[in-house]
Amino acid sequence: MTLPATVTAYLSAHEARDADAALRHFTPDATVVDEGQARHGHAEIREWLLKAGSRYTYTSTLTGTERVGDDHYVATHHLEGDFPGGVADLHYRFTLHNGRIARLVIEP
Repeated sequence: MTLPATVTAYLSAHEARDADAALRHFTPDATVVDEGQARHGHAEIREWLLKAGSRYTYTSTLTGTERVGDDHYVATHHLEGDFPGGVADLHYRFTLHNGRIARLVIEP
């Protein structure tokens, strides 16, 4: 399954740790939930983008994609690195609105 261009572009920018490029793919009132914490709006999401994963060194491999409804997509990533546990499979659950990311939930 091919992900929408905005999701693919976000994932590429996020992996490159380019917060400004990644942020362009979010609606102004978007929400990101990661590690159980919600960030709302561009300012909080930008701060999260700048810090996300910076404590650890890891590799991330896209292992699956799925459309789960109108404007709802899941991208599954396998991570390996020096974080607690050393390996993890994370699901990036996207909700789009007018072609941009309105909500992103990252969870196991």
